[in-house]
Amino acid sequence: MLPYAATLFLSAFLLFGVQPLAGKYSLPWFGGTSTVWTTCMLFFQAMLLGGYAYSYVSTRWLTPRKQARVHLGLLGITAAVLLGRVLVEGSPVAPGPEWRPAADGISTWRLLAMLAATLGLPFFTLSTSAPLLQSWFSRAKPGVSPYRLYALSNTGSLLALLAYPLLAEPWLSRGVQAWAWGLGFLVFAVGSAVCARNMMKLEEPAAAAVVQETPAEAEGADEAPGVPRTLGWLGLSTLASVLLTATTNQMSQDVSAGPFVWVLPLALYLITFIIAFEREALYSRTGTALLLLGSVYGVARITYEGPHVPLPIQVLVYCLTLFSGALLCNGELYRLRPAPRHLGAFYLWGSVGGFLGTAIVNLVAPNVLRTYLEFPLSLSACCLLAAMLLLRRADDESIPRAAVRFAPALGLLLVSVGVHLADADTRRPLDSWRGFFGVVQVGQNKSPGNENHAFLLRHGVIIHGVQYTQNGRRLKPTAYYTPDSGLGLAIQEQRRLREVAGKAPGLNIGVLGLGIGTTAALGRPEDTLRFYEINPQVIELAEGKGDYFTFLKDTKARYSIHEGDARILLEQELAKGQGQGFDVLAVDVFSSDSIPVHLLTEEAVALYRQHLAPGGVIALHISNVHLDLLPIPLAHAHNLGLHLTRVHTKGNDEAESEDNTWVLLAPDKDFSRGETFLAESDERVKRLAYDITPPVRWTDDLSSLLPVIRTTDEPDRSGIRVEPSGKPESAPVAAPAVP
Repeated sequence: MLPYAATLFLSAFLLFGVQPLAGKYSLPWFGGTSTVWTTCMLFFQAMLLGGYAYSYVSTRWLTPRKQARVHLGLLGITAAVLLGRVLVEGSPVAPGPEWRPAADGISTWRLLAMLAATLGLPFFTLSTSAPLLQSWFSRAKPGVSPYRLYALSNTGSLLALLAYPLLAEPWLSRGVQAWAWGLGFLVFAVGSAVCARNMMKLEEPAAAAVVQETPAEAEGADEAPGVPRTLGWLGLSTLASVLLTATTNQMSQDVSAGPFVWVLPLALYLITFIIAFEREALYSRTGTALLLLGSVYGVARITYEGPHVPLPIQVLVYCLTLFSGALLCNGELYRLRPAPRHLGAFYLWGSVGGFLGTAIVNLVAPNVLRTYLEFPLSLSACCLLAAMLLLRRADDESIPRAAVRFAPALGLLLVSVGVHLADADTRRPLDSWRGFFGVVQVGQNKSPGNENHAFLLRHGVIIHGVQYTQNGRRLKPTAYYTPDSGLGLAIQEQRRLREVAGKAPGLNIGVLGLGIGTTAALGRPEDTLRFYEINPQVIELAEGKGDYFTFLKDTKARYSIHEGDARILLEQELAKGQGQGFDVLAVDVFSSDSIPVHLLTEEAVALYRQHLAPGGVIALHISNVHLDLLPIPLAHAHNLGLHLTRVHTKGNDEAESEDNTWVLLAPDKDFSRGETFLAESDERVKRLAYDITPPVRWTDDLSSLLPVIRTTDEPDRSGIRVEPSGKPESAPVAAPAVP
């Protein structure tokens, strides 16, 4: 028992431990969006399906000894490949630089190819373990149910997922994680080899005889599962997979695409497997349906109220919804389980459903749906399934007893409709597009003809740009880019400094994140603006598609747009000796309210600094509903020898501006002590520094969201020093003359 249990546990731990690591390697090269993770999940599900198919074919058509020999060969080949990668790439799983895409070459297929080349074989080998070793265990230990091992493997997966954001990500670099995983794989290979040798020692007649089931499981064992039951396996596993992927997408929009957000839904998904497969009595159909009813109602309320619902409440509601929906699917899946002789088919069709669910969200939905509609659709499907199950009445059940379940069944049907009504009420877009980088929608705030009528650009759940339609106000800077914002003040101060120095007018302004091009409204005829934007749909809208936004068309400044990942483009320009010499470099790179971490790391800020002109300044937009990002640029300033100024602007009642926070990073400590800033209040403009070693630091190799999640309205500011304002003191009153 012990070799099988230990090897299965370790294989599951490694299988799920490498998934967030692979995603963390992929994020910086593929735009840092939530689509990176859903694409990774598609790859993992495909490899899992391949591993289960291998196990099914092996156990169905090969003798136990041949199964063991073939598997020993697979283990040997995989170990050799990993060793080869260590010798060539210096890491067992890290992708080589040749896989880094061009700035405008990011795609789902390139990411899938990179994952297949770097992780395909070892992940495939690990994925064969659950069904194959359980089949061997059934032969070696007749009369003992193998389904307990399935729960054990899911426990190993769960521990790996919980350990990653809490232990691995905050404390271990990606390189150390990769090496630890490689060593763990070697231990797994040894354990699998021990199980294979034990299998080879079994005599063929005895091995064949132990296929007989125990009396409790032998009922109907001679019958094949049949098409209806097989379709049940497929449908339930597909629905659970769609719900998992759609919920992860929904959560990633508001925080960040990264392991912390990814692993929580996946961990809950695995917990439902553990509960459902450990013991049938742990799953209550009625209790699960009631939990689903309450959580889906919570989703409808959150959708109505918008993204400013506190993050803990959002996370709790989304997690309860996923947990109840997945538990419903997996609980019913376990009730449809076959006898152990059909174990391979059961796992195979379950993995087919898992792959189909992820493929629906990642490949089908973006080409069919214009929004993340798969989330409310999957919730409705779960509610409908739960209602149908509650409405079923056993032959020996009285009508009054069955009627007790009719009320929650009706409630499930109502809340499933309510989710769609809430989604439709909050969106109401004039136009919508969906692509690799998320959902982009155009809306309006008033009816056409109103003097305050404006078009809005919404990326996910957050407004990313506002433009009035009345001619006198079309070029008025709005939202986060008003003249009194941090970016606006930085531009004004640079103009003043050029005038004082007697230099020719005209600023060279770089902007990471185009939006609707509002920054162009701050430009003058003598200015040059250089925009970097990764989303082609955003570029088309800013350039006038649909006649919604005209900032670029109306600006008098010269401008250019460069499509692709801003960091990759800036690195390429620097490698060619084309430092841009920006007087102001604005970084506003949110996707919905989610942060591409690779554009805010210490290495990224060091890159931005190399593109500054003498006296230039970096303006980072750090407004965020759920994250307190200030410690990150503060740490960058401390470690890179820069001086930080925080500028916080309150939005006005006319919605011409939004509450926004910018931080200005300048090599010159006196930049924010100029007249432009001295005219502002101390509450708006604060020069900050760390008195201690920064407690939070983001680098390409080591970053975590945990320390910056908002837990209170006023986060702990210990260690942060507010520097003197530098404002001139009032002149002393002259003493009266002595007669």
